[in-house]
Amino acid sequence: MARMTTPHTIAVLGLGRMGVAIATRLTAQNRHVVGWTRSGRAPGAVETTVDPNDAVAKADLVLLSLFDGPACRQVLDEVRDSLRADAIVLNTSTIAPAEAARLARWLGPSYVHAPVLGSVPAVAAGALRILAAGGRDALDRARPVLEALGTVQHVDDASTAAALKLIANSSLAGAVLALRDSLRQADALGLPRAQVLDVLELGRLGGLVAHKRPFLDGRADATAAEFTIGALAKDMALLAAASNTPLRSAAGLADAPAAAEADIAVAATVPAVEDSVLEPLRAYIRGHATGDPAHFRDAFLPTAHIEGIRDGVFVSWPLDEYCALFPGRPAPDEPARSRRIDAVDVHGTVATATMTLSHGADTFTDIFLLVRVDDGWRIANKAYHRRS
Repeated sequence: MARMTTPHTIAVLGLGRMGVAIATRLTAQNRHVVGWTRSGRAPGAVETTVDPNDAVAKADLVLLSLFDGPACRQVLDEVRDSLRADAIVLNTSTIAPAEAARLARWLGPSYVHAPVLGSVPAVAAGALRILAAGGRDALDRARPVLEALGTVQHVDDASTAAALKLIANSSLAGAVLALRDSLRQADALGLPRAQVLDVLELGRLGGLVAHKRPFLDGRADATAAEFTIGALAKDMALLAAASNTPLRSAAGLADAPAAAEADIAVAATVPAVEDSVLEPLRAYIRGHATGDPAHFRDAFLPTAHIEGIRDGVFVSWPLDEYCALFPGRPAPDEPARSRRIDAVDVHGTVATATMTLSHGADTFTDIFLLVRVDDGWRIANKAYHRRS
């Protein structure tokens, strides 16, 4: 039967928000903890050293709490010759599945990959959910430390543990963006923020709203973050790369104009896109509503093309040919037609937009690429899909 011993000395490498919280909790439980951080900033509650090799040389368990995979590899490269032969490396960092697999191969049976679900308050309460993968002996030796931090769920291998952590954070990112959409819509309707948050607490986003309410209503300092926008955006970029799947959450968080070091809840409070981005889309709608091609010339760049499948054949109209399709008067059934802007995503000086047009028996999905030019925003290109 594998031995289950409590590590005598724990080296915590990485003293950011989570690293400090982990080291502080373990110290408070009378464990001998030596911490190190690349920034050189040392929290008062934890014994620290300026050289990670000093911390590692004394430790039978080395706990990593670092920002990403390259940081883990860099730090382990630096301290590898100082690792004790019997030391366990316990990595709580959120990294890519391939990076976790490489570390597991590199360090062998002494490596435990254990990303955590939860933030600083969960660490302090010992309420983290921990996805732990490693050999039986290494896991048994690391278990007393893991159980001091939360509840352990065994996972088959390091790559799977890393992937599951990214999936969990993806659901969190989706909830933040769903909350952002609800708050933007409420703002457009002129509803009081406090009343909106009261109602949202009653629904599916209730847990997130209740937990993050001090950030959502401006009572908390945005930089007193439990989990930062930058860290969550990094995780979503890792997931998009690992899965080779485009994720709305990756772009939606990375392009939020809020500071990367702000709490993730602040991303939900970002106002809707500025009106100038919508103006060419509104000019495009006016062109369809009136049949007057002058509105399309206001909406599009002169070099724009309109592309799609028409009567089974791909077409790519330059703007002049597209404008020639409109007679200068509304369609006979114009009162029964409708258009709506479904989504707009701004990425610096370019933007994408989606619109749905219901024109009689036909429904069109229009996808726009917009660019910022000297006199405002214009549509650079449009592609469409027609359903009858």
